[in-house]
Amino acid sequence: MVKLDRIEHTVTIPEGVTANISEDGVVTITGPKGTLTRAFESDVVQLFQDGSGLIVRVDLPRRKQRALAGTWNAHLNNMVKGVTDGFTYNLKAFYSHFPMTLAVNGNTFQVNNYFGERVPRTAHILDNVDVKVSNKVEVTVSGIDKEAVGQTAANIERCTTVKNRDRRVFQDGIYLLNKE
Repeated sequence: MVKLDRIEHTVTIPEGVTANISEDGVVTITGPKGTLTRAFESDVVQLFQDGSGLIVRVDLPRRKQRALAGTWNAHLNNMVKGVTDGFTYNLKAFYSHFPMTLAVNGNTFQVNNYFGERVPRTAHILDNVDVKVSNKVEVTVSGIDKEAVGQTAANIERCTTVKNRDRRVFQDGIYLLNKE
């Protein structure tokens, strides 16, 4: 088996985007859509700022350290993509008999008349995430933080799970269509 001396991942920073690393490992990336901040702490994995971008480096890596370096690389790339383009998840509500109504109230997503239930079902919307309902059944979740957008979409999808019924027959709910 080949032993690697060093692993380096390079995160390129496009024009109009700035990246700063503080001494305690907090990375701040600022772009046209906003600012994202995240702390990266490890005894083995090192993070450097280069002229063209950021470098994630591990010397004499073991398997978990190599995986951690790849994870940091993915997080940094997602932060750069978020402040330049943003993330958008499209969901759609499907129902067969009872027409459900969808509404956004502050930081709560509300589903009324799901399977004819009288009590509305709710889902939590995380901070800095924008949720819009269009055409009564289409839901758009967008923001610059990939984790917050994905978790909000998952919360909305999860609030309409089918309980005590056969899921193959009762397929009503809100489902993810695509990610952009």
